[in-house]
This record gives sequence, structure tokens and C-alpha cells, in this order.
Amino acid sequence: MADCWNSNERRITIAKKKTTFVCQECGYNSPKYLGRCPNCSSWSSFVEEIEVAEVKNARVSLTGEKTRPVKLNQVTSSQATRVKTNMEEFNRVLGGGVVPGSLVLIGGDPGIGKSTLLLQVSTQLANKGTVFYISGEESAEQIKLRSERLGDIDNEFYLYAETNMQSIRAEIEKIQPDFLIIDSIQTVMSPEISSVQGSVSQVREVTAELMQLAKTNNIATFIVGHVTKEGTLAGPRMLEHMVDTVLYFEGERQHTFRILRAVKNRFGSTNEIGIFEMRSGGLVEVLNPSQVFLEERLDGATGSAIVVTMEGTRPILAEVQALVTPTVFGNAKRTTTGLDFNRVSLIMAVLEKRCGLLLQNQDAYLKSAGGVRLDEPAIDLAVAVAIASSYKEKPTNPQECYIGEIGLTGEIRRVNRIEQRLNEASKLGFTKIFVPKNSLSGLTIPQGIQVVGVTTVGEVLKKVFDEVNKN
Repeated sequence: MADCWNSNERRITIAKKKTTFVCQECGYNSPKYLGRCPNCSSWSSFVEEIEVAEVKNARVSLTGEKTRPVKLNQVTSSQATRVKTNMEEFNRVLGGGVVPGSLVLIGGDPGIGKSTLLLQVSTQLANKGTVFYISGEESAEQIKLRSERLGDIDNEFYLYAETNMQSIRAEIEKIQPDFLIIDSIQTVMSPEISSVQGSVSQVREVTAELMQLAKTNNIATFIVGHVTKEGTLAGPRMLEHMVDTVLYFEGERQHTFRILRAVKNRFGSTNEIGIFEMRSGGLVEVLNPSQVFLEERLDGATGSAIVVTMEGTRPILAEVQALVTPTVFGNAKRTTTGLDFNRVSLIMAVLEKRCGLLLQNQDAYLKSAGGVRLDEPAIDLAVAVAIASSYKEKPTNPQECYIGEIGLTGEIRRVNRIEQRLNEASKLGFTKIFVPKNSLSGLTIPQGIQVVGVTTVGEVLKKVFDEVNKN
């Protein structure tokens, strides 16, 4: 506080503006400028910001209705009915459909198709309510050009190219939409905050206001978020805690397949994935991803094994590929794509110790075909078979698949949902499947498929490659 005197010798107290320095990488606050952030070790990341006194406002809806305490048994769930889109893959990842009043954050690499996905979903939701699409990165004409290849848009679709949060809120009060899309959160700014557009303070303030609008007015809100070079969502970590659902849209721009994955979901499972294919007319659902992941598999190739993995409630057949070759350097190289590096190293150690495979002088390159990431314990046996196949230069049977977790003593441990995995393998024409022996009790086996119960990884390798030698 500073004191000054007027002409009548009366002291007037003037409040000084309090400033703080905020790290733009992690949101760390400091009373003075620092060259290096003590929290995330980033250099030259502090920006001066003027603190605004926090005003605690009650949640008030667009109609002026204030929230009040109610008994839980008096709360009606009629408005909590999920709204389903025409994209079953999108509904699956959300937990069954769009929840009114939910706040969903979608992140992904630049150019991966986040805006295309939301524009496509918006055109479908426009048939079931009023959609308000806020674009801070593109003009209305640019979005119109993209929408023409996605199909007709209903009349209840409103488009607004604006970045000022006050103007956006004023238009929301006029239109009172059922669905709100913000593309993207880093481009929207609140004039009440003095920091630059896209800063930690701006993202935090705008998201808090959107959350209040969504919760008090039952508006399902979708937010597009940029990602950093490490692949994480840009902005403060608090952003992911504030929203109800966090989705990642993954894939490589050189390939047509895209995977929508939930990493946080208050209304459903976080293990579900949705698979899409990018075409000239937009995103198309892949209803049978197992067939897509296996359609380019070569018969008689070494270093290949099929596993039935579970992605949430859905069984998916995927191919694990391994290339084992003698090293030309002192230390053997290990590389993985789509597989956990530590898990692969553990399996290779078990194969060397328990099965007699000399892998310490072999380079090993492993990947999951199709771009899908495999991270459940049931893939261990397929990884081991693929490594052994490449090392021995012996192909596996193309009609076989492998399920099981490998322990450090070489035992095959049981995994869950064996029946669902067997049904999926049988549906795609596989005739033989190796599973943990302890999982066979009370199992209903589909017709036309042979189930082999195994106890050790050495037993599996002996049965697989002895059968190949006989043929």
C-alpha cells in the first residue's frame, strides 16, 4: 500500500498492483524473476503477470437461477441421459455417449485430425440439439470449406470465430446451446487477465469459466488442447484435473489410422479406445480393427506372433514383430515401438536364463504392427514367441495365437477374460491358441478352435517349433 496527501492534508491510501512471475511450462509462481524454474528446470520461462483479486461468485445459470443445497434423493437424473452420436467408436470411448454438462478435453499432435473429429461429431449432434462451435484458429469460411466434404450440416449449428471470452460468453447467453466446442483453449483469452494469450493463467481462467458454464447450464463442452513436444497436454497440470474427461487422439500423419484413447473419464472406463481411418471424406470408423491389423501379415515370415489383447471391453488381435540379429558393437541394442521397453527386456532375460537362448550378443528390434500400443501382461507370451522365432529363424504357424503373462521363473500366469479372447480368435479363423493352464477351468471353448494349456515358456517354445519342424 502507498500513501499520498491531497490538498486538504487528508491521507489517501492507494492499493499497489501486485505482480508475480509465472513459469509458462509448469505454472510455478515466484515473487521475483528467475532465470531457471526450480520446479521443472526450464530456462527463461518466467513471465510477469498482475495478480487479480479473486472474486467468489456463486454458480448462476444463464436464466439467472442460483444453485442451492438439495437432498441427493431429490436430484432427478432425467437430464443425465447420454446423447449418442452416429460414431459408435466415439460413444465407446466416452463410456456410452455424450453426458450433458460434461467438460471433455481432446489433445493430440498438430494436424492429426482433432478439429475434423469434433466438426464431424458436431454435425451429428446438431440433429439432437443446438451446437455452438467456437473457432479461435480458423475463420468461418475455412471451417465451411472443411465441412462441405463431411456432409450436410443441420440448421441448429452455430459458428463463431472469436477469441475473447467475454464476447463468447455473451453469445452463449443468447443462443443457450446444448453442445459447445472450443477450438482451441490456447487461443481463447480473458481480458480480465493481463498475461498473454495461451499462458498458464489464461488457460486456467478460461477453463474455469467454461466449467462453470457447463455445470450450471447442462452444456456438454468439448475443448481442443495443444500438446507439447513431449506429447503431453500444454498448459498447467491443473487443466486435466478440472475437466471430466481427457482424450488423446493418436496416430502418425503418414498413416491413415487414428486411435482415440481415454486417459481420464469420470463417466466411463479409461481403458477403451476408438479406431478411425482418415479418408478424403473425413474420419471413418474401423469396426473390425483385428482384421485391419492382420491383413498385411506375411505367411511364413519369422519373428511374428499373434496375441489377443484387451482394450477396455474389446478384444483385439494384434501382431507382435521381432527382429533379432547379431550385434556389431560391444553392447547389444534394444529398440521397441508400441511395446514397453522394460517389459521386453525382462522377457529377453527370462528367455536367456530359462530357455537357453543366447541373446546378450544380439540386437533386438520389436514393434506392434498397425500402430496400436500393447501394454497389458497378456502379451508377454506372444513377445517371447516372436523373439524366439526370429532368433531360431523358424516361422510360427499363421493359424496360432498366444496369450499369457510370463513370470521371472519362466512360468505362464493366468490372465483375465479368456473366453472373450477365444471368441475373437475363433471369429477370425484361428484354429489353435496357447493359454495359461490355470485359466482352463470352467472355460467354454468355441467350436473349431484348439486350446492348449501351458505352464512354462520353455514348454510353449518346444511345442511351437517342434510342430514347425514336423511340418
